[in-house]
Amino acid sequence: MIELTPHQNSLELAQQIRLTCLEMCYNKRASHIGGAFSIADVLAVMYRDFLTLFPQNATHTERDRIFYSKGHACTAFYAVLQLTGFFERKLLDTFTDNGSYVTSHINHKIPGVELSTGSLGHALSVACGVAKAGKINHKSWQVYTIVSDGELDEGSNWEAILFAPHHQLSNLTLIVDYNKIQSFGTVAEVLNLEPLTDKFAAFGWKVFEMDGHNHSQIQSVLNASRDYQQGPKVIIAHTIKGKGVSFMENQLAWHYKSPAKEQFYQAWAEIMGDAK
Repeated sequence: MIELTPHQNSLELAQQIRLTCLEMCYNKRASHIGGAFSIADVLAVMYRDFLTLFPQNATHTERDRIFYSKGHACTAFYAVLQLTGFFERKLLDTFTDNGSYVTSHINHKIPGVELSTGSLGHALSVACGVAKAGKINHKSWQVYTIVSDGELDEGSNWEAILFAPHHQLSNLTLIVDYNKIQSFGTVAEVLNLEPLTDKFAAFGWKVFEMDGHNHSQIQSVLNASRDYQQGPKVIIAHTIKGKGVSFMENQLAWHYKSPAKEQFYQAWAEIMGDAK
């Protein structure tokens, strides 16, 4: 893989996440690059400037717990873990290889991964249990779950969404990557989620909304959600599928496609041009 210079801020980290995702999907003819690009900025701010983590000791007892539920968009999560020091870059060269733990859906055998995901709708329930345990044991660490918008079609999520306020899980934050495109069409066409903010509020969650590509806004909303301690929090991150590459943005096809050679070089150039 192409070596990247150390990132200096969350914007550069987001750029490097996208470049790494692009290279992984191109080299291994892999899918789900659109959803990886939509969450890259949120991951960059969380891992660069916000979370309490210990990359050299990924199971440190005082770490914040991160459940990355949209496991199909694995390249973004593998990328941010590697770029922030959880494992060496050469491990990414084994992505999707037979016998490799760097699988095409998130694998808990990778340092920094709490739960294998990709069977959608399960991670929030696990996160609720972990948050409940944290409350019982008076722990200061926080629990975060990142879900895709299409994943909210799964009924198990709504059981967890009922559970969290009932148990006053103020140490739990749910982040919805609301790029508004799922596997077979737009979210509005397949199974409309709106009014999403009203639904969460009615279930007893504190609701925050943000532009999921505005780094200062992401940081501000993450801080505000952490400060709110009256119950569980949900952050609805309005994002763009394929963000950062003109021919991928808001295109359903990039839920599935991997870039051809010419597309790879065009995408690389566009992403490099986005860093300020």
